[in-house]
Amino acid sequence: MRILLWHGYLLGGTGSNVYTRSLARAWSRLGHDVVVFSQDPEPERFDLGGATVVRPDLGGGPLPVFVLDRYEDLDARLLQDLTPAERAAFVERNAAAVREHLPADFLLVNHVLLGAPVGAAVGMPFTVKAHGSELEFSLRGNAELAAWARETLGQASAVVAGSEHIERVLEEVLGPGDHLARVRVVPPGVDVDAFRPQPRGEALAALVAEARRDPPNPGRRFERLPDEGNAERLAAFLAGDEPTLVYVGKLSREKGADLLVDALEQVDARAVLVGFGPLRDELAERAGERVLLTGPLEHRHLMHLFALADVSVTPSVFPEAFGMVAAEAAAAGSPPLVARHSGLAEIAAGLEEEYPAEHRGLTSFATGDPHDLAAKANAILGLPRGEWARLSEAARRTVVRRWSWEHVAGSILSS
Repeated sequence: MRILLWHGYLLGGTGSNVYTRSLARAWSRLGHDVVVFSQDPEPERFDLGGATVVRPDLGGGPLPVFVLDRYEDLDARLLQDLTPAERAAFVERNAAAVREHLPADFLLVNHVLLGAPVGAAVGMPFTVKAHGSELEFSLRGNAELAAWARETLGQASAVVAGSEHIERVLEEVLGPGDHLARVRVVPPGVDVDAFRPQPRGEALAALVAEARRDPPNPGRRFERLPDEGNAERLAAFLAGDEPTLVYVGKLSREKGADLLVDALEQVDARAVLVGFGPLRDELAERAGERVLLTGPLEHRHLMHLFALADVSVTPSVFPEAFGMVAAEAAAAGSPPLVARHSGLAEIAAGLEEEYPAEHRGLTSFATGDPHDLAAKANAILGLPRGEWARLSEAARRTVVRRWSWEHVAGSILSS
């Protein structure tokens, strides 16, 4: 089958970027002919399973985004701040790039906006993957954009939501429409071959080796690159068998990074905080010697770091489409502890079905409550090693059964 996969952004980082490259790799490995459309200037850095990569020419026009981040060679502006003419130009340039690769058997476009308008302009049946970012940051409360989304989603063959939470948000933000009858819930996937339990010594050696491969980043000049010197810092910080907590995500209040640092004052463990964001300097000032900030890390690092984590925390206070980071941690055998809301609650519910009955309360904590977070983290860290191992095995079993990329890739094609 020839599959076209449109994504208007990069392939590195987290969220929809990881979703796109992982789905491309899974489809390619299943024998499909895949073409990926993205704005990543260096797609060769990623394993796409042999998929072809196309970078549509924006003609110097702006890149519509939902949260302002730095893009080295692009003019990134909030979607809601673009003029109708600028939005239309972006859609047509991307649709034209996709049309050059027709005919095809299947077209998947990412994001309600601007994915649905691009899909509609291509001129073949298309499926839209809805993500949380465009709904919450750009469409919510914007009647003009919501109307455009309803109109173009109405032309889609199917709409894929990563969780029941996103399905509800679609209806809440966009209102009623014919598209609602075509929404299918297909959770995102995890590379269960890459994210797997590893012996501690092997995982630490591999993590340090990956950190040594990082490009130079003196003075944290590039916030999207790992901190310089991470190899030595990680090797020293993670030496020994002290209980270890890991956080991966944007260093922002929406993601609960400050909440986690509050909770750590009550937790007897060292902690590794991975990510970049507006709270980086504040958290660095507040964090003590038992907290290490690394800057953003890639999957090649995280598959080893999660295997070293006795608990992995996702404390977001903002609605999440799906707890991808928590699912990846679980695949590596690190019991996740998530704020119980939105798509994160669905992660917790899945884990609870596999956990021993007496430990089902250790999957989640009350949103925004650092004391409950600390209590649950301490409970996991305080388990006898045999009991912790049961939790670890159950966490991985949940992911293998529910969220492998091969399962997800097949589900989308049959949606």
